[in-house]
Amino acid sequence: MHYAQESIEAYIRAKDGNRPHMMSQAFAHDATVQMVVKAGSISFPPVSIGLESITDVLVRQFAQTYENIHTFCLAAPPWSDQVTFSCGWLVGMSEKQTRAVRVGCGQYDWLFQSQAPLLVERLTITIELMESLAPNSLIPVMDWFSRLPYPWCLPQIALANAPPLDGLEPIRHYVARGSA
Repeated sequence: MHYAQESIEAYIRAKDGNRPHMMSQAFAHDATVQMVVKAGSISFPPVSIGLESITDVLVRQFAQTYENIHTFCLAAPPWSDQVTFSCGWLVGMSEKQTRAVRVGCGQYDWLFQSQAPLLVERLTITIELMESLAPNSLIPVMDWFSRLPYPWCLPQIALANAPPLDGLEPIRHYVARGSA
């Protein structure tokens, strides 16, 4: 049996590790991903329809620009047969060309198939914040992310280990609001 948790984990491993072949373990062939971008420093197509389109946008094209990607769901995993699930997320990565560090956060809203396997039918990704930090922040940010439980991390655990970088203050504030 393939559960919602496994679909989410397959998506995160595919995106973070540049493994497009894994996306079929996460998304239904006719799935839809909607992007709601509230942060002006990153852009995505507003809607991607179908497994190939979603894979191109969220894995192949993403990996052309970013590396050192770490994504966390800021919640406990969904129940085994849950067909809807929402959680906050936190991501860190570096830009390949400029070496700038990006740290962002927002909301995932998942809808899974009602029959096994519980693959993703629809995902809305809301990007609330996407902060850009200087390249010299790479080591403290990646050390932070490397110590967090992956990919499921409760907000208070993420906050407890966050480095005291000024550029992370909006991220810390957003994550703290989500854990309240």
